[in-house]
Amino acid sequence: MSGFVEKPEPIQVPGLVHLHTGKVRELYQNEAGDLVMVASDRISAFDWVLPTEIPDKGRILTQLSLWWFDQLADLIPNHVLSTELPAGAPADWAGRTLVCKSLQMVPVECVARGYLTGSGLVEYNESRTVCGLALPEGLVDGSELPAPIFTPATKAAVGEHDENVSYEEVARQVGADTAARLRQATLAVYSRGRDIARDRGIILADTKFEFGFDGDSLVLADEVLTADSSRFWPADQWQPGRAQPSYDKQYVRDWLTSAESGWDRKSEQPPPTLPQQVVDATRAKYVEAYERLTGTSWT
Repeated sequence: MSGFVEKPEPIQVPGLVHLHTGKVRELYQNEAGDLVMVASDRISAFDWVLPTEIPDKGRILTQLSLWWFDQLADLIPNHVLSTELPAGAPADWAGRTLVCKSLQMVPVECVARGYLTGSGLVEYNESRTVCGLALPEGLVDGSELPAPIFTPATKAAVGEHDENVSYEEVARQVGADTAARLRQATLAVYSRGRDIARDRGIILADTKFEFGFDGDSLVLADEVLTADSSRFWPADQWQPGRAQPSYDKQYVRDWLTSAESGWDRKSEQPPPTLPQQVVDATRAKYVEAYERLTGTSWT
């Protein structure tokens, strides 16, 4: 069992129809048929959406995505129409709300990996492959791959695992032409993001994207290159052969699996609330990633 420890009730706003509550985002539709995405301060770990929020997290994710969309505009169009707050929306939605084009979404998590870790490392240790792609011998946790690879996954519901699949399976599901376009776009966007991050002292180890179609045009959607959708590592601390320090929710994962939390992730019990020091440390990592990448101060 997993999912929401306490599923929130969506805020009702005149003129907006609530469509979906995700791990982090609330999705609405306005009267024009556009999507309104609101990034909350919720945080998830081990397939649970935790009862404790991380202050400003939703705004940081939204503002970082907007910054990245600007950096990627010459590579691929994105779904953002406006950042204007819908009429009647609560003041707390400011800075965390995007009005977006409604797309025909592709049901694939488009993952790019430039370094070996996570579920890719698990598969590599078993078969020397990741999503069926053969890799050389001798790689360890944190190794840089010879070249970035496209390692797609199925999109799971809240509380369930995404499942890595082969490129051939993606082609079977969405067609060979769409699969090829997804792979090309994923690797192009990853490579641009990797180079920009590297110039700022950050390694972009891996990341996931979502794409949709606007007619025949492939469009980048949802969030992009944030600490929720990517593994960012400080370049000056990179050391293959061990778990890397990261700009994400590692503080949360570490505390939940520590004796201090008293939680057994293999049990049916939901995780406990986070202590303030874990909340503060996690927020600081999100802020640091934003400031290092954009070169601007978070206020």
